[in-house]
Amino acid sequence: MDRTDISLIALRRILRATELFGKELAQAAGLSPVQFRVLQLIDEKGMSTPKAISVQMGVTQATVTALLDKLENQGVLKRERSQVDRRQMNIVVTDKGLQTLADAPDPLQQRYVRKFEALEDWEQAQLIASLEKVAAMLDAHELDASPVLDVGDIKRHHQ
Repeated sequence: MDRTDISLIALRRILRATELFGKELAQAAGLSPVQFRVLQLIDEKGMSTPKAISVQMGVTQATVTALLDKLENQGVLKRERSQVDRRQMNIVVTDKGLQTLADAPDPLQQRYVRKFEALEDWEQAQLIASLEKVAAMLDAHELDASPVLDVGDIKRHHQ
């Protein structure tokens, strides 16, 4: 087998792992990986705002609003007016949301983060350079993407 085939197989394995995780998460928690990450981000801070989530995930506020609508409809988070600034909406995780987080399978990206952070600095730099090169080779280096391991368009997950 030549190197081109080996590289394509490795790339396909990565895509397949994210696809399988997405299905596992959807079945176990009823959420897409993107929705799950939004819930995690809010839980990590105790509360958040749509603007803060938008900035942290690198997506538009419209995308975040649609994600929040879906999550609120599922009862895993709620919006509350800020007592400090009535114009600001705070997002908090509900008890059902906390249970969803606790019951969900170990997120694929958390496994990746743990293993990536255990690498030596030079290995991290080499891996980043390689992944950026692959993105460029696929003309994907300028696509809107949040730091969530998932397949497909981020906007499709809020529907």
